[in-house]
Amino acid sequence: MTESVNSSPVLKPLVIKLGGAVLSELDTLALLFKAIAEYQHQADREIVIVHGGGYLVDELMDRLQLETVKKNGLRVTPFEHINYVSGALAGTANKLLQGQAMKLGLNTVGLSLADGGLCQVSQISDELGAVGEAKAGNATVLKAILKAGALPIISSIGLTAQGQLMNVNADQAAVAVATTLDAELALLSDVSGVLDENKQLIAQLDQNQADRLIEQKVITDGMIVKVQAALDAANELGRAIEVASWKSPEKLTQLFAGNSIGTRFYP
Repeated sequence: MTESVNSSPVLKPLVIKLGGAVLSELDTLALLFKAIAEYQHQADREIVIVHGGGYLVDELMDRLQLETVKKNGLRVTPFEHINYVSGALAGTANKLLQGQAMKLGLNTVGLSLADGGLCQVSQISDELGAVGEAKAGNATVLKAILKAGALPIISSIGLTAQGQLMNVNADQAAVAVATTLDAELALLSDVSGVLDENKQLIAQLDQNQADRLIEQKVITDGMIVKVQAALDAANELGRAIEVASWKSPEKLTQLFAGNSIGTRFYP
């Protein structure tokens, strides 16, 4: 994927979305960051991490005795709850990830979708509350951070043009960041990919196949959001998008190099 031995690499940046559940398995997270560090060094490739942290939010809501409601795979976020949610995601989850990366010598910068105008965020609906949709924004600041050799770790918390905090689905946030950067995208979570009715991994999907599986209720709940985000990304970026698991760090170098280890989505 380079023009010649002496030319600069032409690999596009790689955006890796990490599901927040990885924070509950710190040994695996350490192996994941080790794989990222080794690949980054070998390929001399710019990498960006976008993360969620739903399980941390769930724990916090339980401690505060606040109800958790989800609709179509999205967390309903009353405006009176958004300060708690943003604290868990942009604060605790972001800094825990930074800390684990720093242990392996990675130079990290913690960010949100709002920093440097990276993404434009708007409210989805009154029904969902402080839940936002992210669109591509300005990559200038992010590119400067990457040029400095740092690893950006970006939470899925954004701000509207009016300064209102918004909780953005992490898969959808990663799509927006990848679109802003014109980057490759891998969506890593605690599932190996999309499974068929027999619980076998589906190697590849397009929109028609996905719609059929959703109608048949093979794809349900939060996986619907993940699948649609991957298909949206494939269409917006004009290239295949991978949904795979972070639970097999030894396979991630293959994924980063362009080989499929999960479900690949095509535009």
